[in-house]
Amino acid sequence: MLVVDDSAFMRRVIGEILGTSSEFVVVGTARNGIDALRQVHALEPDIVTLDVEMPELDGLETLVRIMRESPRAVVMLSGATTPRGQDLTVQALELGAVDFVRKPSGPISLDLADVSGRLLDALRAARNVNLRGLSTLAPRPSGGGAMRAESVDRGAVGGGGEGASRAIGIATSTGGPRALAEVIPHLPRDLDAAVLVVQHMPSGFTRSLAQRLDGLGPLRVAEAEHGELVVGGRVYLAPGGKHMRVEGTLEDPRIALSEDGVIWGVRPAADPLFRSLAQLFGSACVGAVLTGMGRDGADGLRAIRGAGGRAVVQDRESSIIYGMPQAALQHAGADRVASLRDMADAIADLVLFPHG
Repeated sequence: MLVVDDSAFMRRVIGEILGTSSEFVVVGTARNGIDALRQVHALEPDIVTLDVEMPELDGLETLVRIMRESPRAVVMLSGATTPRGQDLTVQALELGAVDFVRKPSGPISLDLADVSGRLLDALRAARNVNLRGLSTLAPRPSGGGAMRAESVDRGAVGGGGEGASRAIGIATSTGGPRALAEVIPHLPRDLDAAVLVVQHMPSGFTRSLAQRLDGLGPLRVAEAEHGELVVGGRVYLAPGGKHMRVEGTLEDPRIALSEDGVIWGVRPAADPLFRSLAQLFGSACVGAVLTGMGRDGADGLRAIRGAGGRAVVQDRESSIIYGMPQAALQHAGADRVASLRDMADAIADLVLFPHG
């Protein structure tokens, strides 16, 4: 693997962390993006760790060049301590990075060893990446921001309006920001269902992800708030560090956030959300499981199907990591298996024609 960071200290620390494991071999280091591109072509590393913010050629520009010229698994190291830094990291995930690891105390983190386990987990995911799943995103819908502004009742936020009568739950992890950027903007304006999304991601980054998705298509996207009314035509993203459920009644469905214990090693987890949708909406809900490591969402998808709801999982070919879709398919089954490009249409079909 190739380690890219503009700090010689950080390159040394990352190398020492990787040296504690027999799983990975560092074949080279690079001090900036230009150097990294030369090393990628010369050394052909399977995995690249790439600093987000660097001089000369920054992490995003370097990532774009890598994915265009010589696609491979890339893990970003982010010193993001500001909304701008978080947004840059989310952009990197949308552009094809497999995962990211947050440096605990900024760009030069003396305590990087504190997240060595997280770094090794991210690299293990990168080792299992499906490079075919890193294909270029489909073109964005044009005029999405204008459509959203015209079609969303701002007064419905936080309690006004009428509760949703149908719901869609989406679960994703590794590769998720890229997948969501493909799926959410292509859901139709007349979907007339609430969309609730669990993306395994730390606090802060989910807000940036929601802001980036908002306005790309006809549905408004926002980080969910505890107690707000769940209405149709809205996308609610679970905040990092908090489980999200839907509670109340069909006439008055509300977001419930909690900091209960981690499930499958993550919080938020999709299983609690899916179970709550099954309990409240029954046959009027659809569950979708997209790319990701692990098996979160499998039990919840089974609950949705048991309540008469429908299920769709992403296919192996388009999944960056097939773990979650495979576990869901094996444990719960599915009404549809769809490629990422066809996922939005598959979800809409199951909502609009549930018995078709």
